[in-house]
Amino acid sequence: MAVYTPVSAEEFAALLARYNLGELRSAKGIAEGVENSNFLVETDRARFVLTLYERRVDEADLPFFLQLLDHLADRGLPVARGLRDRGGRQVQRVAGRLGCLFPFLPGVSPTKPTPAQAQAAGATLAALRREAAGFPGERANDLGPPGWAALAARCGERLDEIAPGLRAQVDEEVAFLLARWPAELPRGVIHADLFPDNVLMLGDTVTGVIDFYFACTEVFAYDLVVSHAAWCFALDGRGFDPAVSAALLDGYGALAIAERAALPLLARGACLRFLLTRAWDWLHTPADALVTRKDPLAYLRRLDFYAANEQWIAA
Repeated sequence: MAVYTPVSAEEFAALLARYNLGELRSAKGIAEGVENSNFLVETDRARFVLTLYERRVDEADLPFFLQLLDHLADRGLPVARGLRDRGGRQVQRVAGRLGCLFPFLPGVSPTKPTPAQAQAAGATLAALRREAAGFPGERANDLGPPGWAALAARCGERLDEIAPGLRAQVDEEVAFLLARWPAELPRGVIHADLFPDNVLMLGDTVTGVIDFYFACTEVFAYDLVVSHAAWCFALDGRGFDPAVSAALLDGYGALAIAERAALPLLARGACLRFLLTRAWDWLHTPADALVTRKDPLAYLRRLDFYAANEQWIAA
């Protein structure tokens, strides 16, 4: 979450007038994250989140994302479906951007996940895998293996502005992974971004899963390692927590033999993906955007860990 596009009080009021949600009381930007502009909107009846789509979200993908949320919500998963206005429309235009209004979900994202919280997150990820299996939509993973070399090339020599020698290390890792990527594994629709800040919890119970804007059709086990890298290290990419790792894997449950064997390589791919997108954002985020840039090197440290260690999969 972030704020790139300002929205006036008059524009918020005009948006709410399309619904039957009460009178505007307050609205404020949410600074976390890097992808879209988000606002907490409060009326005299309830609270809502307005998301304006920016940067990497393609207008053509919005039906996939919103239909997926409807599909999962219909099956009882803790996701917020896009609200429909009086005319039945989910997608709105606000301040020159396409956007969607969502109900506010209760809970707090864990900042230092415990094993119990990680186990609950793993179970939720497995439930997403099961319930998304019947979803008919498909979306290519633009930030999967085919996109890594292109993004690395777009960052180019500027990668070395982040750390000396980073471009050479990235190029070597891209070549290594593309030559070995295990494509013949069970596939389906995945979240692809289940970080702790995309999970809302009350105690050890998951009350919300948010930000499905990287959801795509991909290897299921890739979703697990994206979460593993996000949940099992300190924010700076150091301090691997084996107890959190074991709990997350236990919560997710059984994997096919081929899936488990592929986890180390998939984890390296997940780290490369976030290293590259963070590097691009680090180099190109506007100076006046209300957004906190995230350190690409935190994912280089995770990548180095996965390249040197495989015992974490023994849970």
